[in-house]
Amino acid sequence: MDNTNIFELAKDLLQQVEEFATNNTAELEKFRIAYLGSNGKVKQLFEQFKSVPNERKKEFGQIANQVKQTAEAKIEQIKTQLETATDTPTDIPDLTAPALTQPLGSRHPVSLFLRRAIDVFRGMGFAVVADREIEDDWHNFTALNTPDDHPSRDMQDTFYIQTNPAVLLRTHTSPVQARHMEKNQPPIRIVAPGRVYRNETVSARSHCQFHQIEGLYVGENVSLADLKQTLLVFARQMFSKDVEICLRPSFFPFTEPSLEADVTCFICQAKGCPVCKYSGWVEILGAGMVDPNVLENCGIDSKKYTGFAFGMGIERTTMQLYGIKDIRLLFENDVRFLRQFSGGL
Repeated sequence: MDNTNIFELAKDLLQQVEEFATNNTAELEKFRIAYLGSNGKVKQLFEQFKSVPNERKKEFGQIANQVKQTAEAKIEQIKTQLETATDTPTDIPDLTAPALTQPLGSRHPVSLFLRRAIDVFRGMGFAVVADREIEDDWHNFTALNTPDDHPSRDMQDTFYIQTNPAVLLRTHTSPVQARHMEKNQPPIRIVAPGRVYRNETVSARSHCQFHQIEGLYVGENVSLADLKQTLLVFARQMFSKDVEICLRPSFFPFTEPSLEADVTCFICQAKGCPVCKYSGWVEILGAGMVDPNVLENCGIDSKKYTGFAFGMGIERTTMQLYGIKDIRLLFENDVRFLRQFSGGL
C-alpha cells in the first residue's frame, strides 16, 4: 500500500467513526470490537505506521490518534445516551394490567393452635407473659419445689450449659411464672407460652424441642373448683361446646394436690377412635394447686394466698387435632406440609 492510500485509509476511518450512530447496545458493542478490538481497524492502522516516510510520520500519527480518540469518545457518548435515555411511550408499563400475584404463606399449625389458646385465656382475664429460654437452675427447678436431690429431676432430661452447670435450657415455661411471682404480688393471672427443651431422643412421638403454654392464678381463696371451671371453659371454647373434662390424680413437684385433665375426644365425640385409643378421652394437660413452698420461694405469703397452675404441650394436642402422626413434620419446614393449614384453625 503506497503512502497516499495509507493516508486516505486513515481519513476514511475517521469519517466512518464520526458518522456512526445507533440506539442499540448490541450494535454499539459490534462497533467497539470492529474498531477498537485487539484485531480492530485502529490497530491495523497503527501497524501501517512503519511504512510511512519519516517526514510524514508525525502527520500520520496525528490522524491515527484522532481516529482512535474519536472512536473512544463516540462509544462513550452513545453509551451514556443509551443509559440516560428517557422512556419512550412503548417503554411505559401498562398501569391497567393486573399485578403479579405472590404466593401467600400459611400459619404453622402450632402457631394456629397457640394463638387460639391465648385468645381463649385472654378472654378469661389472663395476661400473656414471656421470658428467657436460657434459665438458671434456681428458677427452673429449686424455686418450683425441686431441690438438687429431688427425684422428680429425673423426670426431665436437661440440656445444661457445659461451661456453667447452673445454667440450662429451660425444660418448661414454669420459670416464667416463678420470675413473675418474684416481681409481682397477687392477684396474679397469667399464661406463659413458649419453646422448651429436653434431652430426649427424637422420634415420631417426641422431640428435643417443643412448645408449652402454662397458666397461673394466685389470689385469695382460689380453690380447686376455680381450676376445674377454668379448664372446662377453655376446653369448650377451644375444642367443642359439648366436651366434658375428667380430672385424675397425678404428681408434680410444684403443685399439691396435682392432677391431669382429660377431655372427651373432640375427634370422634367420645365414640372411640385411634386418637383417643378408643377410650373416648384425650389427655390435654397437667394441673394442680400451687404448692405453698413455691409461693414462699417466690416471696408470696402462702397463708394468705392460694393459687392453681396448669400446663399443656402444644405439639401433642395439635397432632391430635389435625391427625398428624409424626411430630417431626412440625419442625421440618416442608412447604407442602404447611400449605395444608392455610385455612386456619
